[in-house]
Amino acid sequence: MQLSKTRRKVAPVAAENGDSADKLDQLLLSAAVCNGEDLGPFVRKAFASGKPETLLHHLRHFSRSKESEIEDVCKAHYQDFIMAVDDLRSLLSDVDSLKSSLSNSNSQLQSVAGPLLSSLDSFVEARNKCQNITLAIESLRTCIRLIELCSRANMHLSGNNFYMALKCVDSIERQFLDKTPSSTLRRMLEKQIPTIRSHIERRINKDFGDWLVEIRIVSRNLGQLAIGQASASRQREEDMRMKQRQAEEQSRLSLRDCIYALEDEDDDGLGGLGDEGKDGYVNGGAGMLGFDLTPLYRAYHIHQTLGFEDRFKQYYFENRKLQLTSDFQVSSMTPFLESHQTFFAQIAGFFIVEDRVLRTGGGLISKMEVENLWDTAVSKMCSVLEDQFSRMRTANHLLLIKDYVSLLGVTLRRYGYSVDALLDVLSKHRDKYHELLLSDCRKQISEALSADKFEQMWMNKEYEYSMNVLSFQIQTFDSIPAFPYIAPFSATVPDCCRIVRSFVEDSVSFMSYGGQLDFYDVVKKYLDRLLTEVLDGALLKLISSSIHGVNQAMVMAANMAVLERACDFFFRHAAQLSGIPLRMAERGRRQFPLNKARDAAEEMLSGLLKQKVDGFMLLIENVNWMADEPPQNENEYVNEVIIFLETLLSTAQQILPVQVLKRVLQDVLSHISEMIVGALLGESVKRFSLNAIMGIDVDIRLLETFAENQAPLVSEAEANQLKTALAEARQLINLLLSNHPENFLNPVIRERSYNALDYRKVVTISEKLRDPSDRLFGTFGSRGYKANPKKKSLDSLIKRLRDVN
Repeated sequence: MQLSKTRRKVAPVAAENGDSADKLDQLLLSAAVCNGEDLGPFVRKAFASGKPETLLHHLRHFSRSKESEIEDVCKAHYQDFIMAVDDLRSLLSDVDSLKSSLSNSNSQLQSVAGPLLSSLDSFVEARNKCQNITLAIESLRTCIRLIELCSRANMHLSGNNFYMALKCVDSIERQFLDKTPSSTLRRMLEKQIPTIRSHIERRINKDFGDWLVEIRIVSRNLGQLAIGQASASRQREEDMRMKQRQAEEQSRLSLRDCIYALEDEDDDGLGGLGDEGKDGYVNGGAGMLGFDLTPLYRAYHIHQTLGFEDRFKQYYFENRKLQLTSDFQVSSMTPFLESHQTFFAQIAGFFIVEDRVLRTGGGLISKMEVENLWDTAVSKMCSVLEDQFSRMRTANHLLLIKDYVSLLGVTLRRYGYSVDALLDVLSKHRDKYHELLLSDCRKQISEALSADKFEQMWMNKEYEYSMNVLSFQIQTFDSIPAFPYIAPFSATVPDCCRIVRSFVEDSVSFMSYGGQLDFYDVVKKYLDRLLTEVLDGALLKLISSSIHGVNQAMVMAANMAVLERACDFFFRHAAQLSGIPLRMAERGRRQFPLNKARDAAEEMLSGLLKQKVDGFMLLIENVNWMADEPPQNENEYVNEVIIFLETLLSTAQQILPVQVLKRVLQDVLSHISEMIVGALLGESVKRFSLNAIMGIDVDIRLLETFAENQAPLVSEAEANQLKTALAEARQLINLLLSNHPENFLNPVIRERSYNALDYRKVVTISEKLRDPSDRLFGTFGSRGYKANPKKKSLDSLIKRLRDVN
């Protein structure tokens, strides 16, 4: 039975002696108690006011009021309570009967289930034993498989097959570590698995470190081999071009058929770069080039398996970068000329290896990293080259380094590396190289010229002729001469030719493979400088200081004629080596670059010959200028001069080319003409007769006959040119012997017959001509003698020329 908890209103309780405040507090307290509220505030208030008795009094009063209400409720529900007690008594009797029935049923169940429970206990015990045995068998099987894996891992570790050992360890950790029934075995595995991995990492890092040490030596050998193959390939190309030039030369010189043949060429590529090792790693070429990348790829694969791929990539890059940095060190103890091949071969081998790693390493190094390394290497190599080139003072040293650097560029360009910066450095030092080369050639030419004895060169063997004549194309006839052969030049000519040819070849060698395809103009410019500044200047110095005789001057003039032919060969040779067609080279040919030395040599020869002639011309003083009769023979001086000239010709025509001989003869004859006119003009001849002039006319006719007799040696037209060298003397004698000398005043006649005469000389010489009537005592036997019309005409000419002057 449940009692309702309805909130009831508290009836006001009358107080006998309380005031309204106490009543109010009593009402509030009663309401709070009825409503189940907290009485703490009332208690605190009572104690705060110091009247707890009042609160106790109110509570007692409230309790007495509630007892009456309880009594009323009990009286109201008494009958219901009695009925409930009766119901409980009847229920108790039913419970007793039920209890007895349950006890009987339990007894019967215990008697029946006892044997069954004993059987069930035996079954449960047997089943537990079976489960334990099965668990033990499974544990044993697990342990056996685990032990097998451990044994296999140990076997792989012993055989340095680290990848398979790691796979076994990974299988143990993944499949058996959490399932191992033995805690001891589990603890052992948890301790040994990290140890094994650390051991493998240490071993593989040691192998990788050994490989890093070994690959430096291998890289140097690899670079030398690769550059050597590039050099061999270049040499084959040079040989092929040489054969092509020879064929072109044959086709240019003759119309014979050229025979062409195909030649097999071996592949000069770096073979054996793609071999694959037995263990599945691409070793990057363990055959021909002898470098093995298997340790590197094994280490990379192991680190990938260990989960340290990025760390190994960074470790590899940093170590290779340090190696490259150490390769940049140039020893100050060893000359760079001796160490440059090792220096560049080491760098070439380094980047050949990196190219192979990039293409076969499976992402071990990126293309950007390789390019960064290459940029660093190029910058350092350019810096080293700039520094070393600035210190070099020998052209050959600079050329050797340039050739090797160009081979380095060819080698690495095959692997996709940009070498333009290196080629730019070489081009930048082009002028310095040629200046050094010019300086070296200047010394060599000076030494060669200072050793010149101005004697014709003797050649006793055909190979000497081929080496000194044919190799420079300075021969004057096609057939091989009889030996011993006396060349029309001194030993200086082939020596200088060898120096110039070496200059051309060195210049072309420096300009070749430097990134510039058309470099003939550059080679030609420096060849011009060599010939015009160096060789021409040295020859001029030699001519002015060392030539003291006609024979020496004659050999020197012959040398210049031969060098003129050699210069044509030099420019053709430069064009051929530069890959320029000969027709283009000949089209741009300039004048003879040694013309100053040639002119000086011919002037020196002419001057020495003139000195000899001057000695003979002194005999002109013995001429009888006032002869009464025309002479029957030539004067003595002209005989001596002609004998000298004929003797000179017999020697000179064996040495000097025809054109040089013609120019020298023409200059000497012109000098003789000037000497004859000078004698008539000089103060030593006060007066001369017409008979003396007739004698001079005979002399000039003899000289003209001598010039005409040279027609077999030179052409007829050139023989006539030799006669024109005597034009001044001939025209002067013709004028003095002319019956109408006043025709000299006629411009047309003067231009045709007297164009070589100076009217001032004509006046002076004409005044010296003496008429026969002017002889001493001539007036006594010439009374009534008429004036000579020729004398009259000549006097008129002299007067009019004076008026013009």
